[in-house]
Amino acid sequence: MCAAPAVKAIPAGHEHFIPHLIVDDAPAALAFYAKAFGAKELFRMMMPGGKRVGHAEMKIGDLVFYLSDEFPEFSKVGPRKLGGSPLAIHRYVPDVDKAVARAVAAGATATMPVADMFWGDRYGTLTDPFGHRWSLATHIRDVPPDELEAAAAKAFAEPHEAS
Repeated sequence: MCAAPAVKAIPAGHEHFIPHLIVDDAPAALAFYAKAFGAKELFRMMMPGGKRVGHAEMKIGDLVFYLSDEFPEFSKVGPRKLGGSPLAIHRYVPDVDKAVARAVAAGATATMPVADMFWGDRYGTLTDPFGHRWSLATHIRDVPPDELEAAAAKAFAEPHEAS
């Protein structure tokens, strides 16, 4: 009797934390993430009856993420049903201005305009059409710790609006 080949406990390309986005229209979300962020769809499994995506995998750069439709019967609902999300997905990109403009053109809402930040990034935030929050940045300068601390104290001493 031949032994079955060993199965890797952690599949290749899945070694890190994997965001699993739950949305109320997975096919539309898959299309949005492809258009807005250049995501590549790797896999899609429809549920019996073909009305809901049970599991999909996408990749942006080296990041694999999962996506599925809502399954309220299993307490899986998206941010729109929850009234927002406390989580933001952060990504560094070569040109944050272009990346934010692309996402907005695809249907995202800019929640904080792109600007140079005291910590050395050019940074902006978005909410996608499904309620997930994204922050995008391009690192533009290394800030020494003492300068960073002084800049943070100044920035947080000034009143600002929540985004």
